[in-house]
Amino acid sequence: MHQRITPNLWFDTEAEEAAAFYVSVFKTGRIVNVTHYTAAGPRPAGTVMTVEFELDGQRFVGINGGPEFSFSEAVSFQIDCEDQAEIDYYWERLGEGGEEGPCGWLKDRYGLSWQVVPTGMDELFADPDPTKAERAMQAMFGMRKLDIAALRNAAEGAPAA
Repeated sequence: MHQRITPNLWFDTEAEEAAAFYVSVFKTGRIVNVTHYTAAGPRPAGTVMTVEFELDGQRFVGINGGPEFSFSEAVSFQIDCEDQAEIDYYWERLGEGGEEGPCGWLKDRYGLSWQVVPTGMDELFADPDPTKAERAMQAMFGMRKLDIAALRNAAEGAPAA
């Protein structure tokens, strides 16, 4: 099926390097296409202009557009993880050379923000019992990498380990 909306990621000169990194992190990642600047510029002919890549079926384009723009936390990509092992994997791999943030957020080495969260977290925070939801949310606010067991235990009122 054709993907109608494709996120475009602006890099200075690291689009190809970043795409290779992301493809190495996601088990079903692949580079789809690489284009190069021509003599028409604005960058030197032959240098990488764009890299189209796919992560778990989601297409992205990285463009080497120059130093004018950089990433901010205003845009992030959320990874829904089935279990703690998946959270740990993505947190460790994407965080290599990056920066941990609060509540399951991190910036990778290129400054791109990711949210590494357990599948079903939204249901935990929307529990019909508002006290459970509040306890789970309060626990999340004290975390960097999310801990599924600790979130569930907090929702149930169990003391923190």
